[in-house]
Amino acid sequence: MISFVIPAHDEHRLIVRTLDAIHAAARPPGEPYEVLVVDDRSSDDTARLAAERGARVLRVEYGHIAAARNHGAAAASGDWLVFVDADTLVDAAVVKAAGAALSLGAVGGGAIAQFDGRVPIWAMAIGWVWGRAQRSLRLANGCFLFCSREAFDAAGGFDEGLYAMEDLALSRALRRRGPFVILRHSVVTSGRNLRTGSFRDALAMLWGFVRHGPGLFRNRAALQYWYGGRRDDPRDGLPLLRIER
Repeated sequence: MISFVIPAHDEHRLIVRTLDAIHAAARPPGEPYEVLVVDDRSSDDTARLAAERGARVLRVEYGHIAAARNHGAAAASGDWLVFVDADTLVDAAVVKAAGAALSLGAVGGGAIAQFDGRVPIWAMAIGWVWGRAQRSLRLANGCFLFCSREAFDAAGGFDEGLYAMEDLALSRALRRRGPFVILRHSVVTSGRNLRTGSFRDALAMLWGFVRHGPGLFRNRAALQYWYGGRRDDPRDGLPLLRIER
């Protein structure tokens, strides 16, 4: 059994195509799977749309993505867990590759994320550097992270003391328990934070890290880039770009 766990907060614009992509990717292998959407404080139609697309919807009031992911994992029935963000598209190739890696003994892994259209030049540069760092350091993005249930439980799940970078912390914890792989395949994720943010926002985050170190990510008030409320993306309502591999 594969359990897809999707944390979601006010994602009515994107959740349908995310779920449609998961179903299209997971059905062909013929293996049993389930989809859980952890609806965290949504005030829109996220829950209704997710239920209409066959997801099991769990309502929570955390306002915290690490806690939402852990809640979904605790409710999941699968031997394998695949965490997908509500603004991310997966395809059959990446799901098949993740399953193959776990079958061959990997404890978990991830994939490089491509953005769904144009993002600022500075963001493209950061993405290019980060993609190469992921492969060399074996770190997974939270938008697509997979692992065995056994390894997830042994690692203690996502660190709920972190309000950002919890995906990197779990990657490191999983690596200590066995092979952790970054797949050749990629996923497509929304670049809305980069399109609606600015280079100044990125510099402010970097300066905060220089001043406070990793402790910055344990301070929710300092992470308004992620927790400051949804900003409209000019691409919302448009099809996500499928990047050829």
